[in-house]
Amino acid sequence: MAQQAQDRKQEGRKQEDRPVLDLSRSQLTSLRPRQHEGTAAPAAEYGAAEGPVALSPRPATPPPETTPLQETSPASDDRPESRHDAPPPSFLRRHPVAVAVGAVLAVAAIGLGFLYWDNARRFETTDDAFIAARQFVIAPKISGYVTAVPVTDNQHVAAGSVVAQIDPRDYRIALDQAQAQADAAEANIHNIEAQTNVQEAQITANQKQVDQAEAALVFAQEQAVRYQQLAKTGAGSVQLQQQYASQLQQQDAALATARANLQVAQRQLESLKAQHASAVANLAQAQAQVAAAQLNLSYTTVTADQAGRVVNLGAAVGQFAQPGTALMMFVPDDIWVTANYKETQLDAIRPGEPATLGIDAYPERDIRGHVASVQPGSGAAFSLLPPQNATGNYVKIVQRVPVKIVIDKVPADVALGPGMSVVPSVRTDPAPSLYERLRTWL
Repeated sequence: MAQQAQDRKQEGRKQEDRPVLDLSRSQLTSLRPRQHEGTAAPAAEYGAAEGPVALSPRPATPPPETTPLQETSPASDDRPESRHDAPPPSFLRRHPVAVAVGAVLAVAAIGLGFLYWDNARRFETTDDAFIAARQFVIAPKISGYVTAVPVTDNQHVAAGSVVAQIDPRDYRIALDQAQAQADAAEANIHNIEAQTNVQEAQITANQKQVDQAEAALVFAQEQAVRYQQLAKTGAGSVQLQQQYASQLQQQDAALATARANLQVAQRQLESLKAQHASAVANLAQAQAQVAAAQLNLSYTTVTADQAGRVVNLGAAVGQFAQPGTALMMFVPDDIWVTANYKETQLDAIRPGEPATLGIDAYPERDIRGHVASVQPGSGAAFSLLPPQNATGNYVKIVQRVPVKIVIDKVPADVALGPGMSVVPSVRTDPAPSLYERLRTWL
């Protein structure tokens, strides 16, 4: 009992040492402990007026249901702070390894980003690019039945290789007929030439007859004059004078006849010369027919004019082919890349600049090429229906301009053809980037 009384005295002293709080009635009301059932707190204990009220020391033994208001005494400020009241350590101190790794990764990302930017700004790239070629249809020029197709789909053929064969028998017969007509025309020329030689000899003979008639006419003239003088003097008879006068007329008529025959022979020679010219023309016509027949016969063998690949083969043995019938498509080996760059990318693109071609079908292959030319105009300007910007509302759109990129060396182990997607990168700045220098050093 004595120990309990001593404990109550010590508890009373602790309550007296607590500081007095100046609180208003509303604050006091909020701090007042909740009343339990069967316990009543008189209102006069706290005073009835508003304003600061001095709290009197609580009873030494508070009710077990209430929690006494505790206030830190001024003497407690000088005591060291407890473990729970100390500020938490910073993130750097709590995770030093993570901060270090993050800093290294950030520096590496910045460095890699700069390397990428420094290397990428030296190239112009577009994904609007395709392989192009001047593909064409192989068709026969003559009609006939297809007798052989020695190629298959997608086969590569060399220049001059046979890709189809048409029945040549009809055209071989036509060639023989044309050749026979040419031989006949040539024989006719030889016949006319022989007749011309005979006619020239006949002209020579007629010319001799004219000379003979002229000499006989001169002698007859002299005889007629001589006997005419003798007849006048009486030394000769009138009969002889009349006889030589008649011979003179006969020789004159013979000379005229010889000259006429000579003219006829000369006219016949001119006719033979005209016939010879006609025969030569006939021979030329016959020879042209022979050449045409030979061409038609050669057309029965359909060949590839250049190296390339057979595509979309449609010819079959036994098929009757008309002139112009599509037998197959042909893609030459001469291919290039048409890159449709934006017009804002053309400032540094010039013919001759190197380019790297990435083929979507072969992503592991990088093919080299160079810029061949830049089209002087956008692709829309040369379309079937070019835009008319002078009518209606106008909205500016960045145009694309085709750039021709020639492949330096087409690889033989891959199949490249028109329409395949390409991603070209044209190097517009020849100076090496930092990334390239690092690769060289390493």
